[in-house]
Amino acid sequence: MHPEASTPLMRQYHAIKQKFPNALLLFRLGDFYELFFEDAVVASRELQITLTSRNKEKGVAIPMCGVPYHAADNYIAKLITRGHRVAICDQTEDARLAKKLVKREVTRVITPGTASDLHLLRSGENNYLAAVARHGELTGVAFADVSTGAFLATEAPAAEAEALLEQLGAREVLFPSQLPLFPGGEPRPNARRYLRTEVEDWVFEADYARRTLAEHFQLHSLDGLGLAGHTAAIAAAGAVVHYLRDTQKAALTHLDRPAFFRQRDCMVLDTVTVRNLELVEPLFGGPRESTLLHMLDRTATPMGARLLRQGLLQPSLDRAEIDLRLDAVEELKKETILRSELERDLARVLDLERLLARVTLSTATPRDLLALGTSLSGIPMLRAFVGRLHGVRLREIWERMDELADVAGTILATLADEPPAAVADGGVIRAGVDPALDELRGLQHDSRSYILQMEQRERARTGISSLKTRFNNVFGYYIEISKPNLHLAPPDYERKQTLVNAERFTTPELKDYERKVLEAEERIIEIERTLFEGLRQRVAAEGQRIRRTAAAVAELDVHRAMARIAADYGYVRPSFNTGGEVQILGGRHPVIERLAESERAERFIPNDLYLNDSTDLIAVITGPNMGGKSTYLRQAALIAILAQMGSFVPATSARLPILDRIFTRIGAADNLALGRSTFMVEMTETAQILHAATPASLIILDEIGRGTATYDGLALAWAVVEHIHARTRAKTLFATHY
Repeated sequence: MHPEASTPLMRQYHAIKQKFPNALLLFRLGDFYELFFEDAVVASRELQITLTSRNKEKGVAIPMCGVPYHAADNYIAKLITRGHRVAICDQTEDARLAKKLVKREVTRVITPGTASDLHLLRSGENNYLAAVARHGELTGVAFADVSTGAFLATEAPAAEAEALLEQLGAREVLFPSQLPLFPGGEPRPNARRYLRTEVEDWVFEADYARRTLAEHFQLHSLDGLGLAGHTAAIAAAGAVVHYLRDTQKAALTHLDRPAFFRQRDCMVLDTVTVRNLELVEPLFGGPRESTLLHMLDRTATPMGARLLRQGLLQPSLDRAEIDLRLDAVEELKKETILRSELERDLARVLDLERLLARVTLSTATPRDLLALGTSLSGIPMLRAFVGRLHGVRLREIWERMDELADVAGTILATLADEPPAAVADGGVIRAGVDPALDELRGLQHDSRSYILQMEQRERARTGISSLKTRFNNVFGYYIEISKPNLHLAPPDYERKQTLVNAERFTTPELKDYERKVLEAEERIIEIERTLFEGLRQRVAAEGQRIRRTAAAVAELDVHRAMARIAADYGYVRPSFNTGGEVQILGGRHPVIERLAESERAERFIPNDLYLNDSTDLIAVITGPNMGGKSTYLRQAALIAILAQMGSFVPATSARLPILDRIFTRIGAADNLALGRSTFMVEMTETAQILHAATPASLIILDEIGRGTATYDGLALAWAVVEHIHARTRAKTLFATHY
């Protein structure tokens, strides 16, 4: 046995730590969470807190550091942000009732992919835990956001699966311990970083995954989820549920059933295209104002912001669905006053999805639950406004929006108007909810007047006019007599504490009253905790109704935001054709137009574009540097994306085909970390485009061949254009100096 494990406490610590070797173990000791050994060294460095030691007197200095229990959330947030896993080990029995060592166990494991605390998350983005599983040539990918309940699964070739992880912004990825995450090795250095977590191989076995999913979602078959025949997707989804149950120690009733989706159901935007078009992140670390998402995001709710981001990254290919969205935007664009009323009421709705997740995970505080109740109380008014609209999609939203007046009423009738952050602080439950609680509070409230009466009686009995009766957390209730008056203290006074200028005493009456008051305080906290837990369970039981309403609110918010953009900036409704024609009149770049206005620069000059499948398949754009070539290329792609996500577009008119993919090859940069020159990067990306593009795609090429000698570059550019024209037949915008 190691010397450091010689005490019962440290033996308990080591037994728990062995179960969570890859997590920083926060071990509850009194009012602190302590970390020991290597965990303490890592935490002190990451959190910039003092590293001390334990057991110095025994000749074995154990590194340790600690954080206050009441402020632990902020420290945990820093550790999670830096990519660490954190295991929370709490005391699971009352220290006063423990005969020996207090029982402790890990109540929750928090990782970057399983975080649900609101201050750990970006409100406008999903926080995805992902899993990848290979079956034959396909890779199954599942995404779950435990903070909202969203759960998706798909199958794709390995390269597309890796791109999907980047595109959806996975924070943590699970993979079998015996297989590399991707056959090609490490992800690209410019990829979004995520925590990679090895999980035992058996977790990814198809039969176990099927049983896990069927048991968790109480299903006889997975066929109704669209997962029939998708073994790799089932394995990935099952691994996600297994990991969440293992780390969250909660029911996870808010988690949606996994919805299978195919990438071909949406316009495919690979990682390079998303980056080059600056859809959600700026290039070269520029300002967020340069992204299309920032320009578009006029949503009033966090749920709407997340749905908008999702729609931007996955534009629809379903013309009927696109038209339903456009109908909703068109009606809301016309309803100026109603749109403003909707925006005002939507702004009062907080993050229903994430608040509900905290309720079902049993981590919701009284303030979280009150925020949920207050937000739900505004749904009936919101639904009344939507009921005045007539579009098919808007009527569907109205039907899916449950008023939830019963849930809101229960919460608001149970909780105090201004509850504390924690149940242990008291004052959580409203007066009148529980008679026993009200009676105990009355005793607690009357204690001040009782003590004042006692003080007056004792002054009269002893003749000491300066006698004081007081209370503090260390010594409880006491009577204080100054030293000059000590000779007047009655015989029944028991000395409790000696001060420099006074003595403190207690009496049988005071001790008896102190016991009653302290017992009342403990009983109050106990009753409040029981009532609060009961309320939390009742709200969790209505989780599906709340989730369905939150989704409807998010959709309404997105349509309203797009209508506002269309009204404010003069966007028009696009139309679609099956003949492959692209005809944009008076088109503008949606982001640069706004930036030019904000900087009071020259007005953006609209321009036209015409392409078709025969005579005008490829357009070659040439001109001097800073002449607007790249802006013109990106503008066409952004208008197509806006149209297929269901938004009006910045143009005088726009007739478009439904595009299956948009490819971009813009700019030049080397990737020396993988031994790839500027030219190699350029040729690899170009080859991928030529291989994957179809006649229904749009290709944006900017100065192909720039990474090599002039005549070699010209030959390459010429060959690429000829190949697209003769074989690929994708509509192409080609900018060049040649």
